Amino acid sequence: MDTQRTARRTTPADLHLATEIVTLAFAQDPLWSWALARPDGRIDHHRAFWRLFLEGALRYPASWITEGEEATSVWIPPGGNEMTSEQEERLEGLALDYLGPRADMYCELLKRLESAHSCSEEHYYLSLLGTHPDRRGQGIGMWLLKHDLEVIDTEHAPAYLESSNPANNLRYQGVGFEPVGEFSAPNDGPMVTTMWRTAR
Repeated sequence: MDTQRTARRTTPADLHLATEIVTLAFAQDPLWSWALARPDGRIDHHRAFWRLFLEGALRYPASWITEGEEATSVWIPPGGNEMTSEQEERLEGLALDYLGPRADMYCELLKRLESAHSCSEEHYYLSLLGTHPDRRGQGIGMWLLKHDLEVIDTEHAPAYLESSNPANNLRYQGVGFEPVGEFSAPNDGPMVTTMWRTAR
């Protein structure tokens, strides 16, 4: 662990900052750039989607951000859920408003993600892990993930994630996650790998 780096819990006061990091980090992600694509090619609407996911997650004190504000990890704790019913309705509305004819595919992707995430054992769920593009490639995101897992290990809890980019699978395996399944997005879209890390 790099002793020069530190992280703190993300709070609702960090909503704008965390949204910006995630929006920029996932702009070119194989899955989410496909899922949020618009016929006109615009991407400014991505921020509204990610803000809603962050609003849901920041109901819990489980997410982290590096002190240098380069990377954020978004966690749902054991027994938690990503969004309230009201937030889920808002998400459907965003899909209809911004994605037009692709809204159905986006909603179907969310259903497939939820179906794949059917674990009987309570666990921490890594909803999002993103690094600002200006700081990508410096190991900051993986440092943050290792930091978080050390905290989770003090609770002896397992963890789960979905890898939306195959390039990251080996990185996740390097910190103890193992592939447990995979599925494709609708219409033969990008592949998603589900990964599990047993309690330590």
